[in-house]
Amino acid sequence: MNVTGEQPASPKAKDSKLARWLVIAVLCAMLVAACVLGYLGWTSTDTSVPASGYVALVLGVVFSLVVGVGLMALVFYSSRKGYDEPVVLIREPESDADDGQSGPR
Repeated sequence: MNVTGEQPASPKAKDSKLARWLVIAVLCAMLVAACVLGYLGWTSTDTSVPASGYVALVLGVVFSLVVGVGLMALVFYSSRKGYDEPVVLIREPESDADDGQSGPR
């Protein structure tokens, strides 16, 4: 026990925290590298984008947003209406042996 009365953290817990921070640091470094490479690629050429290119870009973004919002609306609609419930087999009631018929036909 330490001065505060708590159990000291096990070495395994410390390794887990170190591994978590290491993964976060590597991912952040990859993000920074991707941003730098993107910036260098964007600014290294002197080509200009025509107006039709910007129109195509805007139409692509709007179309993607419409499709995404529409699909999410369908997901919420089907969830609210119960279409996402698992299938339940409704069995026919078994007929009694004494149902008024006399033998096989």
